[in-house]
Amino acid sequence: MTETENLVLEQLRAIRATLAQQDERLGAIEMRLTAIEHHMAGLMASFGGQQSVIDSLKRRMERIERRLELTEG
Repeated sequence: MTETENLVLEQLRAIRATLAQQDERLGAIEMRLTAIEHHMAGLMASFGGQQSVIDSLKRRMERIERRLELTEG
């Protein structure tokens, strides 16, 4: 092998090592993104449940106001 071939092989090995590191980092980022997505889905479900409770309380308040004749209508 000539010196030029050795330099090319050395550069290719360095590129391969860098790609392997980037692949590991990308895998870690994908795992973190998945965790964030699951967390966001949980938050959205929680907000939906809270909105349901608020709507129920609102209906109860309106019914109580009508019974006590506190509304104008």
